[in-house]
Amino acid sequence: MRAVQFDRYGAPDVLYVAERPVPEPGPGQVRIAVEAVSVGHAQTQMRREVFPAPMWKPVFPVVLGGDVVGRITAVGPDVAGLSPGDRVGAFTLYGAYAEQVVVDAATVVPVPEELDAAEAAVLPGTGLIALGILRTGRLSKGETVLVHAAAGGVGHIAVQLARAAGAGQIIGTAGEAGKREFARTVGADAVVDHRSPHWAEEVRELTGGRGPDLILDGIGAEVLQQGIGLLAPGGRLVFYGSSGGELEIPRVSVMDLIGIKYVTAFALSAWRGGRPHEYEAGVAELTRLLVDGQVKSAVHARLPLERAAEAHTILESRAQLGRVVLIP
Repeated sequence: MRAVQFDRYGAPDVLYVAERPVPEPGPGQVRIAVEAVSVGHAQTQMRREVFPAPMWKPVFPVVLGGDVVGRITAVGPDVAGLSPGDRVGAFTLYGAYAEQVVVDAATVVPVPEELDAAEAAVLPGTGLIALGILRTGRLSKGETVLVHAAAGGVGHIAVQLARAAGAGQIIGTAGEAGKREFARTVGADAVVDHRSPHWAEEVRELTGGRGPDLILDGIGAEVLQQGIGLLAPGGRLVFYGSSGGELEIPRVSVMDLIGIKYVTAFALSAWRGGRPHEYEAGVAELTRLLVDGQVKSAVHARLPLERAAEAHTILESRAQLGRVVLIP
């Protein structure tokens, strides 16, 4: 089978197509014929050797992972409830930039036949992250939400989910004018440029001086630090990634924490493993919203495997509106 791999860290051009054996599923695993696989900032960080997760222990050559949609072609031992031919989605850390991939059966979610594969690739990972960070932030109806990177893969879904959940004012951030307009089209009431030195003041003005009740932060670094100081009394900030590339959290002033503020973090694997019933309910809810059209996954580009380097370049240039997807 064809796969995209790399055998050294570096720029997007280290990615290349190679022939690899079709993988066989082991105990608790299934093999999926890939219809579509998402490309995310985490994968670009892995390629550059800046990905912080401790489970990232690559053995070269590496085939990167992502959110996969496809049909099961083989089932390993000790797997119940899944059969060849089932249309499913899954997130995997390795092996997804390929025509077939083996994943843990525990990560598999059903994908309805009526969903387009590239759009459905939001379901097993990115969309559930958007839903999970809103659940972790305990959004209440009428509250003000600030969604960073509101034109990105997680952000544009989070904006729509916040609207569906009854949020009051939804403020997004995005760096480019086109991205800010896109964020408005998916439901943001106002969008500011988080690269501006005055972005926090702009958000405070938009909230009448009070600040947002909930901040969803996938950028980190200085943006996270400023966000803590920006929160309304009783406000919550949920950190879920560092797409800005900075892996260290700057020092937070004690004064920024005064006012009953809550700062927490979210990881999809922890949600799935630690609160399985809540996770399963989230899968069902997101699936329903996608099928009903209440939430729509924007696909910026659909590229063949051999253009994986181009997909990474799009993400690193911050040019995407929604998601970038590879189609084997």
